[in-house]
Amino acid sequence: MKLYYLLLAGLSMALHANAQQIKTDTVFFEDFNEQSLNRSKWNVEVTGHTVNDEQQAYVDSAATIYMVKGKDAEGAVNGALVLKALYKPGFTSKEQKKYDFISGRINTRSKMEFTYGTASARMKMTAGAGLWPAFWALGNGKWPDCGEIDMMETVGDSSWVSHALHGPNYFGNTPLAYRAHFEGGTDVTQWHIYSVDWSPSSLVFKVDGKVTYTVTKSMVEKYGRWAFDNKKFIILNFALGGGYPGGYNKVTKPYYGMSASTVDKIKAGQAKVFVDWVLVTTGKE
Repeated sequence: MKLYYLLLAGLSMALHANAQQIKTDTVFFEDFNEQSLNRSKWNVEVTGHTVNDEQQAYVDSAATIYMVKGKDAEGAVNGALVLKALYKPGFTSKEQKKYDFISGRINTRSKMEFTYGTASARMKMTAGAGLWPAFWALGNGKWPDCGEIDMMETVGDSSWVSHALHGPNYFGNTPLAYRAHFEGGTDVTQWHIYSVDWSPSSLVFKVDGKVTYTVTKSMVEKYGRWAFDNKKFIILNFALGGGYPGGYNKVTKPYYGMSASTVDKIKAGQAKVFVDWVLVTTGKE
Protein backbone atom coordinates (compact mmCIF):
# COMPACT_ATOMS: atom_id res chain seq x y z
CA MET A 1 0.00 0.00 0.00
CA LYS A 2 2.88 2.33 0.87
CA LEU A 3 4.43 1.68 -2.57
CA TYR A 4 1.08 2.49 -4.20
CA TYR A 5 0.94 5.93 -2.56
CA LEU A 6 4.56 6.60 -3.41
CA LEU A 7 3.82 5.84 -7.07
CA LEU A 8 0.79 8.18 -6.99
CA ALA A 9 2.91 10.93 -5.46
CA GLY A 10 5.57 10.49 -8.11
CA LEU A 11 3.01 10.61 -10.91
CA SER A 12 1.48 13.77 -9.46
CA MET A 13 4.89 15.46 -9.24
CA ALA A 14 5.69 14.47 -12.84
CA LEU A 15 2.37 15.85 -14.13
CA HIS A 16 2.88 19.07 -12.19
CA ALA A 17 6.40 19.50 -13.57
CA ASN A 18 5.14 18.93 -17.11
CA ALA A 19 2.35 21.48 -16.60
CA GLN A 20 4.89 24.01 -15.38
CA GLN A 21 6.84 23.60 -18.62
CA ILE A 22 3.82 24.47 -20.78
CA LYS A 23 3.45 28.23 -20.86
CA THR A 24 1.00 30.40 -22.73
CA ASP A 25 2.65 33.54 -24.03
CA THR A 26 0.73 36.62 -25.08
CA VAL A 27 1.88 37.64 -28.54
CA PHE A 28 -0.59 40.49 -28.95
CA PHE A 29 -3.33 42.12 -26.92
CA GLU A 30 -5.48 45.14 -27.75
CA ASP A 31 -8.50 46.25 -25.77
CA PHE A 32 -9.05 49.55 -27.60
CA ASN A 33 -9.02 51.67 -24.43
CA GLU A 34 -7.25 54.70 -25.91
CA GLN A 35 -8.77 57.82 -27.44
CA SER A 36 -7.94 56.76 -30.98
CA LEU A 37 -6.57 53.77 -32.86
CA ASN A 38 -3.06 52.76 -31.75
CA ARG A 39 -1.09 53.15 -34.98
CA SER A 40 1.90 51.34 -33.50
CA LYS A 41 -0.25 48.19 -33.50
CA TRP A 42 -2.58 48.74 -36.44
CA ASN A 43 -2.44 49.84 -40.05
CA VAL A 44 -5.49 51.48 -41.59
CA GLU A 45 -6.18 50.24 -45.10
CA VAL A 46 -7.28 52.66 -47.79
CA THR A 47 -8.61 51.04 -50.96
CA GLY A 48 -9.85 52.54 -54.16
CA HIS A 49 -10.46 49.32 -56.03
CA THR A 50 -13.25 46.77 -55.68
CA VAL A 51 -12.89 43.08 -54.80
CA ASN A 52 -15.65 40.47 -54.54
CA ASP A 53 -18.09 43.00 -56.06
CA GLU A 54 -18.24 44.77 -52.69
CA GLN A 55 -19.97 48.14 -52.54
CA GLN A 56 -17.72 50.10 -50.16
CA ALA A 57 -14.44 51.99 -50.28
CA TYR A 58 -12.22 51.71 -47.22
CA VAL A 59 -11.08 55.08 -45.89
CA ASP A 60 -8.87 56.36 -43.08
CA SER A 61 -11.40 58.43 -41.16
CA ALA A 62 -12.53 58.95 -37.58
CA ALA A 63 -16.05 58.66 -38.97
CA THR A 64 -15.56 55.00 -39.91
CA ILE A 65 -12.88 53.88 -37.39
CA TYR A 66 -13.17 55.20 -33.84
CA MET A 67 -13.21 54.31 -30.14
CA VAL A 68 -16.11 54.42 -27.70
CA LYS A 69 -16.28 54.17 -23.91
CA GLY A 70 -18.89 53.82 -21.18
CA LYS A 71 -22.48 53.49 -22.31
CA ASP A 72 -21.48 53.95 -25.95
CA ALA A 73 -19.29 50.82 -25.73
CA GLU A 74 -22.47 48.75 -25.24
CA GLY A 75 -20.97 46.30 -22.76
CA ALA A 76 -17.24 46.53 -23.48
CA VAL A 77 -15.83 47.43 -20.05
CA ASN A 78 -12.63 49.23 -21.12
CA GLY A 79 -13.98 50.66 -24.34
CA ALA A 80 -14.34 49.30 -27.85
CA LEU A 81 -13.34 49.81 -31.45
CA VAL A 82 -16.16 50.69 -33.82
CA LEU A 83 -16.03 50.09 -37.56
CA LYS A 84 -18.94 52.02 -39.05
CA ALA A 85 -20.43 51.98 -42.54
CA LEU A 86 -21.62 55.29 -43.96
CA TYR A 87 -23.71 56.28 -46.95
CA LYS A 88 -21.62 58.70 -49.03
CA PRO A 89 -23.02 58.73 -52.57
CA GLY A 90 -20.50 59.91 -55.13
CA PHE A 91 -17.43 59.24 -52.98
CA THR A 92 -14.47 59.06 -55.36
CA SER A 93 -11.29 57.15 -54.61
CA LYS A 94 -7.79 58.18 -55.70
CA GLU A 95 -8.21 55.72 -58.54
CA GLN A 96 -11.26 57.75 -59.65
CA LYS A 97 -13.70 54.97 -58.83
CA LYS A 98 -17.04 56.08 -57.41
CA TYR A 99 -18.77 54.52 -54.42
CA ASP A 100 -21.97 55.11 -52.49
CA PHE A 101 -20.56 53.74 -49.22
CA ILE A 102 -17.43 54.04 -47.12
CA SER A 103 -16.25 51.83 -44.27
CA GLY A 104 -13.21 50.78 -42.22
CA ARG A 105 -10.53 48.09 -42.38
CA ILE A 106 -7.44 47.65 -40.19
CA ASN A 107 -4.63 45.09 -40.00
CA THR A 108 -1.43 44.22 -38.12
CA ARG A 109 0.78 43.53 -41.16
CA SER A 110 4.50 44.00 -40.31
CA LYS A 111 3.49 45.06 -36.77
CA MET A 112 2.29 41.74 -35.38
CA GLU A 113 2.57 38.50 -37.29
CA PHE A 114 2.46 35.03 -35.78
CA THR A 115 2.69 31.35 -36.65
CA TYR A 116 0.55 28.93 -34.60
CA GLY A 117 -1.29 29.76 -31.41
CA THR A 118 -4.76 31.08 -30.64
CA ALA A 119 -6.29 34.23 -32.12
CA SER A 120 -9.49 35.52 -30.49
CA ALA A 121 -11.71 38.57 -30.59
CA ARG A 122 -14.81 39.60 -28.64
CA MET A 123 -17.25 41.21 -31.05
CA LYS A 124 -20.85 42.23 -31.70
CA MET A 125 -22.32 43.68 -34.86
CA THR A 126 -25.42 44.93 -36.61
CA ALA A 127 -27.46 42.40 -38.55
CA GLY A 128 -28.88 43.13 -41.98
CA ALA A 129 -28.74 41.48 -45.40
CA GLY A 130 -25.39 42.35 -46.96
CA LEU A 131 -23.52 43.60 -43.88
CA TRP A 132 -20.27 41.61 -44.12
CA PRO A 133 -17.84 42.14 -41.23
CA ALA A 134 -14.93 39.76 -40.72
CA PHE A 135 -12.16 38.81 -38.29
CA TRP A 136 -9.45 36.93 -40.15
CA ALA A 137 -5.75 36.24 -40.66
CA LEU A 138 -3.72 36.42 -43.85
CA GLY A 139 -0.18 35.51 -44.90
CA ASN A 140 2.14 37.73 -46.89
CA GLY A 141 2.50 37.16 -50.60
CA LYS A 142 0.19 36.25 -53.44
CA TRP A 143 -3.36 35.25 -52.54
CA PRO A 144 -4.51 32.51 -52.13
CA ASP A 145 -1.10 30.83 -52.00
CA CYS A 146 -0.26 32.80 -48.83
CA GLY A 147 -3.13 31.16 -46.92
CA GLU A 148 -6.17 32.78 -45.34
CA ILE A 149 -7.89 31.86 -42.06
CA ASP A 150 -11.40 33.27 -41.55
CA MET A 151 -12.22 33.12 -37.84
CA MET A 152 -15.54 34.94 -38.24
CA GLU A 153 -17.59 36.19 -41.15
CA THR A 154 -21.25 37.11 -41.24
CA VAL A 155 -23.29 38.27 -44.20
CA GLY A 156 -26.01 39.84 -42.09
CA ASP A 157 -28.13 36.83 -41.11
CA SER A 158 -28.05 37.15 -37.33
CA SER A 159 -28.42 33.39 -36.73
CA TRP A 160 -25.01 32.22 -37.97
CA VAL A 161 -21.38 33.03 -38.70
CA SER A 162 -18.95 31.15 -40.93
CA HIS A 163 -15.38 29.89 -40.65
CA ALA A 164 -13.25 29.10 -43.68
CA LEU A 165 -9.78 28.45 -45.08
CA HIS A 166 -8.46 29.65 -48.42
CA GLY A 167 -5.31 28.48 -50.17
CA PRO A 168 -4.08 27.06 -53.48
CA ASN A 169 -6.98 25.20 -55.16
CA TYR A 170 -9.38 25.81 -52.25
CA PHE A 171 -10.52 29.41 -52.45
CA GLY A 172 -13.56 31.47 -53.35
CA ASN A 173 -16.53 29.19 -52.68
CA THR A 174 -14.17 27.01 -50.67
CA PRO A 175 -15.07 23.43 -49.72
CA LEU A 176 -13.25 24.10 -46.43
CA ALA A 177 -15.96 26.31 -44.94
CA TYR A 178 -18.52 25.82 -42.21
CA ARG A 179 -21.62 27.69 -41.09
CA ALA A 180 -21.86 27.85 -37.28
CA HIS A 181 -25.43 28.41 -36.08
CA PHE A 182 -26.15 30.09 -32.78
CA GLU A 183 -28.10 28.30 -30.09
CA GLY A 184 -30.22 29.45 -27.18
CA GLY A 185 -31.54 32.62 -28.79
CA THR A 186 -28.19 34.38 -29.13
CA ASP A 187 -27.04 36.00 -32.35
CA VAL A 188 -24.38 38.21 -33.96
CA THR A 189 -25.89 41.34 -32.41
CA GLN A 190 -24.77 40.10 -28.98
CA TRP A 191 -21.23 39.79 -27.66
CA HIS A 192 -19.38 36.61 -28.59
CA ILE A 193 -15.76 35.45 -28.56
CA TYR A 194 -14.62 34.11 -31.93
CA SER A 195 -11.35 32.18 -32.03
CA VAL A 196 -9.11 29.69 -33.79
CA ASP A 197 -6.51 27.35 -32.33
CA TRP A 198 -3.84 26.99 -35.01
CA SER A 199 -1.27 24.19 -34.88
CA PRO A 200 1.06 22.61 -37.48
CA SER A 201 -1.56 19.94 -38.19
CA SER A 202 -5.00 21.53 -37.64
CA LEU A 203 -7.16 24.61 -37.15
CA VAL A 204 -9.91 24.44 -34.54
CA PHE A 205 -12.56 27.17 -34.70
CA LYS A 206 -14.62 28.11 -31.65
CA VAL A 207 -17.47 30.42 -30.64
CA ASP A 208 -17.50 31.29 -26.94
CA GLY A 209 -15.04 28.48 -26.29
CA LYS A 210 -17.20 25.82 -27.93
CA VAL A 211 -15.65 23.97 -30.87
CA THR A 212 -17.68 24.64 -34.00
CA TYR A 213 -15.38 23.39 -36.79
CA THR A 214 -12.10 21.50 -37.04
CA VAL A 215 -9.95 21.31 -40.18
CA THR A 216 -6.94 18.98 -40.32
CA LYS A 217 -3.92 19.12 -42.60
CA SER A 218 -5.00 15.88 -44.28
CA MET A 219 -8.42 17.40 -45.05
CA VAL A 220 -6.80 20.42 -46.67
CA GLU A 221 -4.35 18.37 -48.72
CA LYS A 222 -7.24 16.66 -50.51
CA TYR A 223 -7.66 19.99 -52.32
CA GLY A 224 -4.23 21.62 -52.39
CA ARG A 225 -1.07 22.56 -50.54
CA TRP A 226 -1.31 23.23 -46.79
CA ALA A 227 -0.76 27.00 -46.66
CA PHE A 228 -0.62 27.38 -42.90
CA ASP A 229 3.02 27.08 -41.90
CA ASN A 230 3.83 30.75 -42.52
CA LYS A 231 3.28 33.91 -40.50
CA LYS A 232 -0.14 35.55 -40.60
CA PHE A 233 -1.38 39.00 -39.61
CA ILE A 234 -4.80 39.93 -38.24
CA ILE A 235 -7.47 41.84 -40.17
CA LEU A 236 -10.72 43.42 -38.98
CA ASN A 237 -12.97 44.88 -41.65
CA PHE A 238 -16.56 45.81 -42.45
CA ALA A 239 -17.50 45.07 -46.07
CA LEU A 240 -20.88 45.77 -47.67
CA GLY A 241 -22.64 43.64 -50.23
CA GLY A 242 -20.76 41.67 -52.85
CA GLY A 243 -20.32 38.06 -53.81
CA TYR A 244 -20.56 36.24 -50.50
CA PRO A 245 -23.70 38.02 -49.21
CA GLY A 246 -25.22 38.05 -52.70
CA GLY A 247 -24.67 34.34 -53.14
CA TYR A 248 -26.59 33.73 -49.93
CA ASN A 249 -29.38 36.33 -49.95
CA LYS A 250 -29.83 36.57 -53.76
CA VAL A 251 -30.40 40.34 -53.48
CA THR A 252 -29.55 42.34 -56.61
CA LYS A 253 -31.24 45.69 -55.89
CA PRO A 254 -30.71 48.37 -54.76
CA TYR A 255 -27.15 46.99 -54.49
CA TYR A 256 -25.67 43.60 -55.22
CA GLY A 257 -25.97 41.55 -52.05
CA MET A 258 -27.43 44.38 -49.98
CA SER A 259 -31.12 44.96 -49.32
CA ALA A 260 -33.02 48.25 -49.16
CA SER A 261 -33.65 47.78 -45.42
CA THR A 262 -29.91 47.39 -44.86
CA VAL A 263 -29.21 50.56 -46.83
CA ASP A 264 -31.72 52.33 -44.58
CA LYS A 265 -29.78 51.11 -41.51
CA ILE A 266 -26.56 52.50 -42.97
CA LYS A 267 -28.22 55.83 -43.77
CA ALA A 268 -29.53 55.98 -40.19
CA GLY A 269 -26.01 55.44 -38.80
CA GLN A 270 -26.90 52.05 -37.34
CA ALA A 271 -24.49 49.78 -39.24
CA LYS A 272 -21.64 49.16 -36.78
CA VAL A 273 -19.16 46.50 -35.73
CA PHE A 274 -17.95 46.62 -32.11
CA VAL A 275 -14.67 44.96 -31.10
CA ASP A 276 -14.03 44.73 -27.36
CA TRP A 277 -10.57 43.16 -27.61
CA VAL A 278 -8.22 41.10 -29.77
CA LEU A 279 -5.85 38.54 -28.24
CA VAL A 280 -3.17 36.34 -29.81
CA THR A 281 -1.42 33.76 -27.65
CA THR A 282 0.96 30.93 -28.35
CA GLY A 283 1.50 27.83 -26.24
CA LYS A 284 5.17 26.93 -25.90
CA GLU A 285 6.87 23.91 -24.42
